[in-house]
Amino acid sequence: MSKIAVIYWSGTGNTQQMAEAIANQAHADLFTASNFTADKAANYDAFAFGCSAMGAEQLEESEFEPMFDGCKSSLKGKRVALFGSYGWGGGEWMDIWKRDNAGLNIVDTVICQDAPDDDALAACRAAADKLA
Repeated sequence: MSKIAVIYWSGTGNTQQMAEAIANQAHADLFTASNFTADKAANYDAFAFGCSAMGAEQLEESEFEPMFDGCKSSLKGKRVALFGSYGWGGGEWMDIWKRDNAGLNIVDTVICQDAPDDDALAACRAAADKLA
């Protein structure tokens, strides 16, 4: 069984709900972005990273993005899922995030607008299964 970390940043609680759904399904360790470091990444086989879209469809810049960038070198060859919510726009930040990290083994992405509905939570659980 894989040891999985779910790491997220959430401004409104929507991405947190998604993180909790993934962590519960995968029996994973759950961290906020401010509580996870590259040093911890070596202890895990798979990761789910979640961040809501900020500003002009970008990752949160003060906590999440620096943490994620610091972990990238530890993610090579490991399964990664990306997830998050957005309030407006079309979810382009996820396309950019995935494209900018094409060298990683991204097994799934999940996005939803505003609070996750039943379909979004089911997609989170499916992503968790791909990490296990």
